[in-house]
Amino acid sequence: MINYIIWNGSPVLFSVDTFALRWYGVLFILGFLVSRQILLYIYRKDGQPVKDVNTLSVYLIISAALGARLGYVIFFQPDIIWSKPLEIFLPFKFQPAFHFIGLRELSIHGAALGILLALWLYGRKSGQSYLRVLD
Repeated sequence: MINYIIWNGSPVLFSVDTFALRWYGVLFILGFLVSRQILLYIYRKDGQPVKDVNTLSVYLIISAALGARLGYVIFFQPDIIWSKPLEIFLPFKFQPAFHFIGLRELSIHGAALGILLALWLYGRKSGQSYLRVLD
């Protein structure tokens, strides 16, 4: 049955000139928007300050993006660390001409590790236990 499913869909949702919006990026952002709404609901229900959701959301978005990119580089292309260190986090190419490429080649393993680290840092800063923040 699984042999009848076509698995060669395009990763690009739409593109304009050199800018391409990919499904992975859209789902990445959608995941954060949905989780932020769930966090707002939980914080309101528990009587916690809603402004903490904004702080936590910033921690999560930055750590997931950095962790996803760094995870990809460490797990799949470690040679970039020494040969082209600027290309790890810069969403640009300078050769042959300046070109915006976005954050490509992300790793879900790195994003998960980055999020776990950010939740630990947030818990330490806010005075909450790590398990409470994870929950």
